[in-house]
Amino acid sequence: MAWTPLRTKSFVVKDGESIVNGGGGGGVGLLFSCWDEIEESEQWQRGIYYALCASYALVSFIALVQLLRIQLRVPEYGWTTQKVFHLMNFIVNGLRAVLFGLYKSVFLIRPKELHMVLMELPTLLFFSTYTLLVLFWAEIYHQARSLPTNKLRPAYYVINGLTYIIQVCIWIFIRLSRSPVAVETAKLFFSVISFSVALGFLIYGGRLFVMLRHFPIESRGRQKKLYEVGFVTGICCTCFLIRCVMHLTRIHILIF
Repeated sequence: MAWTPLRTKSFVVKDGESIVNGGGGGGVGLLFSCWDEIEESEQWQRGIYYALCASYALVSFIALVQLLRIQLRVPEYGWTTQKVFHLMNFIVNGLRAVLFGLYKSVFLIRPKELHMVLMELPTLLFFSTYTLLVLFWAEIYHQARSLPTNKLRPAYYVINGLTYIIQVCIWIFIRLSRSPVAVETAKLFFSVISFSVALGFLIYGGRLFVMLRHFPIESRGRQKKLYEVGFVTGICCTCFLIRCVMHLTRIHILIF
């Protein structure tokens, strides 16, 4: 890949050079020197993309195995929320594995907007997959507290529908305007939805965790579910917050 100039308020990196303003420049210069080496090394890039391809393929395979296990164990229940979650995980991670495995062909796709759609579609599906998990936990919490659940599922459909509509509008805006502002808008939008999912996990994962802690200690499966909910909430919340910050950082770099 060609290396493009990268500018921020505190430093300028251009054509492999590092010009640092302020203290701590040596560490930053070394960091970007290493990044330059990775950017310019086809071997490094091939290894990274194929490693990502293998990782996503493994996660996709595990999701498929889980889906088949549940289907064989309780086929009479039809398509439950749990089954749909594993199916979407299989699709999302499988699609990412294909994109990373065929990265050379993907980077050659024209027009650029089509390439952007292919790269960002898995992110939208990822959003739908994990908001479905938040919905699942919200339904469990509301049922346990004898609260109404009839508005939860429609809210999930509305939120996801609006998210896809807004993203399609952003893609059209990028296609018509061909402006850097449009690309920055797309990154800002992904930052917002990542933060929203993190907040959803924090609210309903936290509520479910606290509720499970108040169950009697001798309750069957209490400890396992408590650990599971706490672990998944922590991991998902942290990951989506990191995604949020990364998108904001990319916007900061583009602006400055």
